[in-house]
Amino acid sequence: MNRFGLWSVGALICLIFACQSESKNSTKGIVEVDSVELRERLKKVAIEINAEKKSKEIEAIFNAKALNGYNGTVLIAQKDVVLFNKAYGFANFQDTIKLDVDSKFQLASLSKTFTAVAVMKLVEEGKLGLDYTVKDYYPAFPYDGVTIRSLLSHRSGLPYYQYEFDKIVRSQKIYPTNQQVMDWFAKAKPSPKPLNLPDHFFTYNNTNYAVLAALIEKVTGLSYDEYLRKNILLPIGMKNTFSINTKNDTININRTIGYQYGRKLEKDFYDDIMGDKGIYSTSRDLLKWYNALKSESILNKESLREMYTPRSFERPGLRNYGYGFRLWVNDKQQTDYVYHTGWW
Repeated sequence: MNRFGLWSVGALICLIFACQSESKNSTKGIVEVDSVELRERLKKVAIEINAEKKSKEIEAIFNAKALNGYNGTVLIAQKDVVLFNKAYGFANFQDTIKLDVDSKFQLASLSKTFTAVAVMKLVEEGKLGLDYTVKDYYPAFPYDGVTIRSLLSHRSGLPYYQYEFDKIVRSQKIYPTNQQVMDWFAKAKPSPKPLNLPDHFFTYNNTNYAVLAALIEKVTGLSYDEYLRKNILLPIGMKNTFSINTKNDTININRTIGYQYGRKLEKDFYDDIMGDKGIYSTSRDLLKWYNALKSESILNKESLREMYTPRSFERPGLRNYGYGFRLWVNDKQQTDYVYHTGWW
């Protein structure tokens, strides 16, 4: 890997992450430090990369965007130096609550990166196997040959849960969980028709990551939220990150409101399904996520290499997919950029 980036794009958010920042409303300069030695090193780096000049240029760009209606938070960094971290606009238009850099946004499909890392962590611990099938864990699952590997890389061929069960969800006003979706797949007569045979073709599909989240819950005995917080988020200091159905009200604060076409969005029937979406976070916490991945402190090098390896070559092009990460490949089909976008 020579470059790595994460961002989430939605109605209110466009973020790029590389390192951590300090003040409440707007920060530019050096990442939070742990030692005098680190502080001095970052000061030198800031001079080398001309951080002050770049910060002013970036601020001018986003100030202009704000005048044209940009609403969101921005964090941009280079070589562990925060160049810019600022919030623009509102978290809640009705009450005119302003955004700040600690506002928590729904990450949408960027949540898939957390699910994929959780799965690979369980693979490292021997609790899941990449070449095991869903039926090995859920014997009543109606589709043969769907491996953990094929789910991670969107090559399972499974049908879209949000289309197959939409009638029952909306007619009965059910807010299903991951385990309910697994139960519906098992009991549906006839079984929803798959899109493809397993490993036959790449199809980006939220079902894959909803099933992975269900598997995480099945093998750990914990909810998706509990497993993530205990084993991934808190160990790397992501104290302001949580899932939409968390039971911990102390962290469910500074949460932004979703809007579409200027109207506040009410809770969606599929909001409680985790794994494919549903994580809330801040730019600062995503900075910690970036650093944990870059430093290989959360997964070993072999697991990360597996995740950043392109898996789909049916269509030639620069875009590809690994395990939970979108990839931008070069003309040799080697990964140059690792990223993910989000829309929900």
